[in-house]
Amino acid sequence: MKAVAVNLAALGDTEPLWRDWLEDARRRFRVDVAQLAEQLPNWRQLLKRFSEERAPVYFRRDSDAATALRRLQANGIRVGVFADAPEELTRVALAHLGAAGRVELVETGEGARDRLLAALGNGARIVDTRAELVGLT
Repeated sequence: MKAVAVNLAALGDTEPLWRDWLEDARRRFRVDVAQLAEQLPNWRQLLKRFSEERAPVYFRRDSDAATALRRLQANGIRVGVFADAPEELTRVALAHLGAAGRVELVETGEGARDRLLAALGNGARIVDTRAELVGLT
């Protein structure tokens, strides 16, 4: 195994923070979140700030997952993460989960998994759950 493509969900769940930010944006900025880019052009910066402020409430480091990432990296295995969440939220989550320094590549949004697999090359192993990640070591 030369590379691993890890689903962010194996490290932590960004969905609750994303939903809370959307609700906050809907209420505070009075926008239709379906038209976020048009109605709130700086939404990515606002999401990043919101996520950074609240991340400690939503994300907890998992020592077994951190150990697995550390071992993969120590063994020269390339580690990439893919997520459906926006890049800003994904990067904040990785930082608070203690994984940012262990991850070489990050792909987000629609088609993230396929783009990451292409970047990691042939033979990359896909890890979708915490149990799969911890089981690699």
